[in-house]
Amino acid sequence: MSTVHDAKQRPSPAPDPGRRPGPGRPLTLAQRENRAGMAFVSPTVLVVAVVVVLPIAWTVLLAFQHARLVDIQSMDLLSNWTLDNFAEVFTSPGFWTSLWTTLLYTAGSTVGSILLGLVAALALRRPFRGRALFRGSMLLPYVAPVVAVTFVWEIALSPQFGIVNEWGSRLFGWDEPLAFLSTRSHEVSVLGWQVELPLALLTVIAFEIWRYFPFAFLFLLARLQAVPAGIEEAATVDGATHTQRFRHILLPQLMPVIALLSILRFIMTFNKFDDVYLLTGGGSGTDVVAVRVYDFLTARYDVGAAAAQALVLAVILAVLLGIYFTFFAKRVQEEAS
Repeated sequence: MSTVHDAKQRPSPAPDPGRRPGPGRPLTLAQRENRAGMAFVSPTVLVVAVVVVLPIAWTVLLAFQHARLVDIQSMDLLSNWTLDNFAEVFTSPGFWTSLWTTLLYTAGSTVGSILLGLVAALALRRPFRGRALFRGSMLLPYVAPVVAVTFVWEIALSPQFGIVNEWGSRLFGWDEPLAFLSTRSHEVSVLGWQVELPLALLTVIAFEIWRYFPFAFLFLLARLQAVPAGIEEAATVDGATHTQRFRHILLPQLMPVIALLSILRFIMTFNKFDDVYLLTGGGSGTDVVAVRVYDFLTARYDVGAAAAQALVLAVILAVLLGIYFTFFAKRVQEEAS
């Protein structure tokens, strides 16, 4: 009897929180939160897997295959591995030239768009009549359709009826009109020296700067608006000039934003295709790597070589970003702090 009585008095063991509930056991609060979190995250994970992960995996597989456009539906992606596509990419005529062109195009466009955005942000940070209208107009190049703005630039730069050549002949005395988008190099005299300028490439870079400086303008203006006005007022009272206030007060505040913009714009411009292709088609010294990927796919119908070219482009971009984060990112953060 005492044994039975002790068994009745003994408390039941506490439930294990990590133990899976049985069919009739209620869920704990942590388990319900985990299931709710999985339910909310699952659609996003599915979309990312279908839209991002699967195309990347398919591109990597195609890069190691003899894949033609007509053979895509029937080929086996898990056999017949080869490195011939990469050999074709690295030995094809113009690969290293196009890579150098891509780096020049990316660096010039990135630096130029950030500098122009910084100038616009500094000019429009102070209140004045019509400032809202000017700020809104700054966004026009960025929000306008790329097909429309490239058509406007082609018309404006046309050697036959373009307004730029008309102004050049009237104001600067040009002897003959310039074909900005179809001239690989143009000789100009600078202080008595004859310099060859890559005219078409510089024109494409100028278009990229004009089109994407509003992106930097928005970021920089938002950061400038957050700078306390009392700091600049105190510096002004102490006799600091405009240059000194910008260098010692505003620029350290803007450095983290400029670093972020540099990374974002470098990635976007390094992979840019539509702007260059719509303006020049990749000709006249503007054959960037993204256009070569398109040419491999449409002109040769060589899907494997195009995928290998795209993979090489991604690896080069990853290496450049790795160098930046290794040697420069920490220094920028230290200077900003």
